[in-house]
Amino acid sequence: QVQLVESGGGLVQAGGSLRLSCAASVRTFDNYAMGWFRQAPGKEREIIARITWSGGSTYYADSVKGRFTISRDNAKNTVYLQMNSLKPEDAAVYYCAMYPTQVWVGTPRYWGQGTQVTISS
Repeated sequence: QVQLVESGGGLVQAGGSLRLSCAASVRTFDNYAMGWFRQAPGKEREIIARITWSGGSTYYADSVKGRFTISRDNAKNTVYLQMNSLKPEDAAVYYCAMYPTQVWVGTPRYWGQGTQVTISS
């Protein structure tokens, strides 16, 4: 069973930065695309960023483009989300997810437990 464990969430002032990490317990991490999603209270879960197995291709939602950066270190089985210029509307529970293929086809197969990001204005 694959486990995804997020860390790095917390309370930050608007305009500040946070870096989320997601460690995967899988032997072949570089076989899978990864994604970051978020869910704010009363809203549906939304995709924030995705990255292919090699890191060669990435995708960002318009709401975070230019402020967030997804990256991965396959040697450490870890995917990151660097979040800069945070806004109050970025507050949510952030989830990492693993796709079943090297590119982000279909829906993720595995999910982390989520990490809370709170923004103070």
